[in-house]
Amino acid sequence: MEWQIVPFEQLDSLTLYQMLQLRVDVFVVEQNCPYPELDGKDTQPGVLHILLKKHDKILGYSRVLPPDVSYPGHPAIGRVCVSQTARRLGLGELLVAKAIAVASEQWPQLDLYISAQCYLQRFYESMGFAAASEPYLEDDIPHLKMIRPAG
Repeated sequence: MEWQIVPFEQLDSLTLYQMLQLRVDVFVVEQNCPYPELDGKDTQPGVLHILLKKHDKILGYSRVLPPDVSYPGHPAIGRVCVSQTARRLGLGELLVAKAIAVASEQWPQLDLYISAQCYLQRFYESMGFAAASEPYLEDDIPHLKMIRPAG
């Protein structure tokens, strides 16, 4: 397996297609949640796309967003997903750990935010995040704002 961590402008067309296909497969089709997957954040300056690949196929994806793209003054991670065929292999933990490392390297002094689906609260707590809000609906799915302290 190999990691690819790149800004939007360095994504080749096949990788971009596979990345968007994975995100739509997971967040729109599997979760039966029609919502605007293309939210304008992918192309923002400083956004890094994290791809976990095996044999040129994307198994996992996440993006790291600089401060002020999703949260005022704070970086965030989002769109964390693993291909349905690659689940239960520990790739989610590897993917989130990589996203945390990338964000911490870029902004070591800033807390890291995520809007996590409520059913994943314990998973993100195991990765150092703590709930920072009451549950709220995002695209008709219960979410929590969670924060991972800097350092």
